[in-house]
Amino acid sequence: MEFDRFGDGRVENTRRQHGLTVAPEFEAKTGVEVEEGASGFYGVVKRIEGKLVHLEDFDGMTRVFPLGAGFLVEGKPVTLTVPKAAKSGSARTASGSFAVADQRARVALPSRIFVEGRHDAELVEKVWGADLRVEGVVVEYLEGVDDLDAIVKRFAPGPGRRVGVLVDHLVPGSKESRIAEAVARGPYGRDVLVVGHPFVDVWQGVKPDRLGWKQWPVIPRTVEWKHGICAALGWPHAEQADIARAWQRILGQVRNYADLEPVLLARVEQLIDFVTEPAAR
Repeated sequence: MEFDRFGDGRVENTRRQHGLTVAPEFEAKTGVEVEEGASGFYGVVKRIEGKLVHLEDFDGMTRVFPLGAGFLVEGKPVTLTVPKAAKSGSARTASGSFAVADQRARVALPSRIFVEGRHDAELVEKVWGADLRVEGVVVEYLEGVDDLDAIVKRFAPGPGRRVGVLVDHLVPGSKESRIAEAVARGPYGRDVLVVGHPFVDVWQGVKPDRLGWKQWPVIPRTVEWKHGICAALGWPHAEQADIARAWQRILGQVRNYADLEPVLLARVEQLIDFVTEPAAR
């Protein structure tokens, strides 16, 4: 069985073009028991946010997956879709969740989400800001993760005071992965969740087609990545102010969750769930 891990229907479209059977659509209603075929994760639908479904297993573990094909209900392949009632519902935030009318920002939780830099924080604020204020979650940026272990120790996480961390370029064997593993093994590991995306920088979390490109330029390792990106695109890059303007140019094209890569969406949603679980409050 082929699973649609893109979350945008590319597998379904290919099957239709070749006359292949497409798994029937199935509304992802709250409480429905679903299995994600690729990972074997089995749980009930907790909620839908944008194009993502939150599943919770019987041990209380929550995982986030893109809607689409690749799921099983009662052992039969299905294509999970947003429930019709949700589609016709009220206004949504930029993250795709339902907007809460007349909801004041909640007093900040003791828990925190840390991101690597200012650009990460600005992107998270633009897409998830409304949701975070409702939940009372504060996002802070670290200016890199080299000192993450020391930062975690100073924060002293514990029950009701959790830390979620979003890391750039978290791939096996990288410096970032070694730092994350050290934190997970440390004395506060139980109350810290470090997740990441595979991109060199959060800039790549924005879909290139939203910016009018087929793909992000490939930059040699000998060239500073952001400068290289600007140079490849013919943008000014001599000064830090040029880099800042380039980022604002990119950020300005982001309207909502649909303009971001699914892997980045899933990681941020995972962190929000972690720091807002009832045990963390």
